[in-house]
Amino acid sequence: MRIYQLFGLPAPMISNRGGLATAKKLLAENKSQYGLTALYKCNRLDLTVEALVLKEKYRSLFTEKELKAARKRLGDLHYVPTY
Repeated sequence: MRIYQLFGLPAPMISNRGGLATAKKLLAENKSQYGLTALYKCNRLDLTVEALVLKEKYRSLFTEKELKAARKRLGDLHYVPTY
């Protein structure tokens, strides 16, 4: 079972755009995404795009503006990544 199916999320955009382009698109939008809300309700913010892009191994792929957006969204939900 795929993670998006486990949490009842719609099929990911990744198959159409690729992972990096999808992450950048989601971070560029000013509104919170359905997936972020659904994962928040399941207490799994660690699986969000916002949390994943802040991991050291991915950070260099994103602009400071994108990283700031990720931090803000997670901060708004009182989540601080542990890495």
